[in-house]
Amino acid sequence: MAKIALVGCGMWGRNIARNLSRLDALATVCDSDSERASNFAAQFDSSAKSFDEVLASHDINGVMLATNASTHKALAIAALEAGKDVYIEKPMALTLSDAQAIEDAATKNGRHVMIGHLIRYHPGFITLLDQIKSGAIGKVKHIQANRLAMGRIRNTESVLFDLCPHDLSLILAITGHAPVRVLCHGVSHITPHVVDILSTGLSFENGVSAAMQTSWMSPYKEHRLTVTGDTGSLVFDDTKPWNEKLVLYQDSITQSGTLFVIERASPLLLPIPESEPLKDEVQAFITLCDDGIIPPTNANEGVLVQRVLEEMQSQLVELND
Repeated sequence: MAKIALVGCGMWGRNIARNLSRLDALATVCDSDSERASNFAAQFDSSAKSFDEVLASHDINGVMLATNASTHKALAIAALEAGKDVYIEKPMALTLSDAQAIEDAATKNGRHVMIGHLIRYHPGFITLLDQIKSGAIGKVKHIQANRLAMGRIRNTESVLFDLCPHDLSLILAITGHAPVRVLCHGVSHITPHVVDILSTGLSFENGVSAAMQTSWMSPYKEHRLTVTGDTGSLVFDDTKPWNEKLVLYQDSITQSGTLFVIERASPLLLPIPESEPLKDEVQAFITLCDDGIIPPTNANEGVLVQRVLEEMQSQLVELND
């Protein structure tokens, strides 16, 4: 049975620790603030160790990093070199070279890396992907991903690195390819040159297009993924109740002479199993540590997402610069 150390006792670390504890896999917790780590450990009937103690422990075979993105490279490589499998909360890194260095360290040491692209483990997205593969909407034409909310504003990483990895992971899972063209523009209203509202356009070799709208300044919350094909659309809205999260639209557009005829059909609510995505994600890492079963958000997927993030960063035009 996997024994896993959680590194990073912040807000998201608390959520990970809760699930590790429920799955009987939490071995210890670690934080740069030892007092916070001790208090945190007491809440989950666990122990607190230093990072060096975690690395030296032969009983710990997995490390989950819920720390600032700027620390991911050093911590991940140290854990991999100590013979641990590693989970990294998104983003994998802040540069492509750092992400590749982590992947290289995993290969060199015969260990595995999993990235915390949480929505890949959501039953709503898993069902959406199955529907696409079964031909429910025909050939995919366009993907629209909106991730908007108020808050969790950072001054060390922009919405590009904080929010976009989730939707990029979904888009790349659907298309199966990296984009051939990236357009990106944003604005920085809170911290200069730390973009808080971002619009991104992606195009792919097979003619599929995608767009992302991302903001942490929106007065309303929207986590919606719309996939449009030539025979219909699928909408995954994570803010809806479980029985309304995934909807199939079978509207059609046909041409009659110079006119276009639109036929609307009643939307179909698609059933999805109810579960906690984070618990499923943590279980996937436990399974990786126990059985070596590679999750969908592995190091290779993480580097691909990072490559697109870096292209977005290089193409980014700040409209208020």
